[in-house]
Amino acid sequence: MEPVLDGGGEMPIHVILISMLLFLVLFFGIGFLLNMLLRMTWIMTIIYPIIVIFIVDEVRFIDYFRNAGEAFPELGRRISHLASADLLILGSGLIGAVLSGVVMRILRSKGYRMF
Repeated sequence: MEPVLDGGGEMPIHVILISMLLFLVLFFGIGFLLNMLLRMTWIMTIIYPIIVIFIVDEVRFIDYFRNAGEAFPELGRRISHLASADLLILGSGLIGAVLSGVVMRILRSKGYRMF
């Protein structure tokens, strides 16, 4: 049985919760690994908005430099029209990125030199 996408774009609550958990764990893990490799505590928190732009926007990256007058308003329009489920999912990814930085700070303050 194939999933049917309804016109309203509504997402069941269990799909939202699983997606939020996946984004949180995914960006926590990526942030943790980047922190270990690069020794920059908040690197994933800084990179995360760029990743969100790539997820949300359909404008090519080079157009932000070549045609900024049209690209940035289009980005603002796309972000303002996101559904609440999308905002929850992307917000949980940001929480995961921030948590990875917090965990790194705690580990370093407790004397773990590897991190």
